[in-house]
Amino acid sequence: MPYLLLLPSILIITIFFLIPTIRSIYQSFFRVSPFGDRRIFVGLGNFSRLFSSPAYVDSLVRTLIFAGCVVVIGLVFCVIVAALLNQRLRGMTVYRTFFIWTYAISPAIAGTVWALMFNPATGPVVYLVRLFTGKTINWMNDGNLALAIVIIAAVWKMMGYNVIFYLAGLQAVPDELLEAAAIDGANGIRRFLRVTLPLLSPTTFFLLIMNMLYGFFEVFGLIDIMTKGGPGNATEILVYKLYRDGFIAIDIGFASAQSVVLFIFVTILTLLQFRYTQQKVFYG
Repeated sequence: MPYLLLLPSILIITIFFLIPTIRSIYQSFFRVSPFGDRRIFVGLGNFSRLFSSPAYVDSLVRTLIFAGCVVVIGLVFCVIVAALLNQRLRGMTVYRTFFIWTYAISPAIAGTVWALMFNPATGPVVYLVRLFTGKTINWMNDGNLALAIVIIAAVWKMMGYNVIFYLAGLQAVPDELLEAAAIDGANGIRRFLRVTLPLLSPTTFFLLIMNMLYGFFEVFGLIDIMTKGGPGNATEILVYKLYRDGFIAIDIGFASAQSVVLFIFVTILTLLQFRYTQQKVFYG
């Protein structure tokens, strides 16, 4: 019976993860024709071509900046929001719902909402900026602005997920510890920094891993709807470059090498976080 119950999960992992992974590793050693009818073995040629490509190196740096901003800004902002939503006030359930629902919508819808908000011609944010500053912003022509807006949209999309876990962690903090700190003279900010945050470290460590994976892999929908990697490749992170090379340029072998390198890179980052960050996690 246990094996029978595990069988659906094992089949899904095998079909949608193991087989594609093995296939990508195999194809990364070949140069594949656009129609897939010819393969030429090139060994590590795709990988050497990858790391000698300035476009790939630029995309790698851009991805690190993007993922780092999504993780840091998202966790800091969400722990503050969760602390505010944890207050015992009338109607707080409604406010919590407003902050949590962002995770329920699809990346395509989230990308459409943010693209419309910053539309240079009709966007309400552009109108407000022009009304108060007299300046017109056009994120379709400014690469740095486009990257910043995509980062904000990605943080907003992940906000509901982070807030849910932080709320659960905050509600598990014993009131006795906070009361003892208050008796010792600690104000609200010191109680939060010295008592609450250390007790939230397991939650923060978990969200650190999940947000990092999100920043590397799960923002494809946002970028495709909002910018399609532009302007001038300013928002082309690794996962979107892989899509362009594999499904638009039809360079299957080169794209497969990118997927292998991306998987190894994220795995190494995750292991490093388990090695060094977990040491600061307080479970007591």
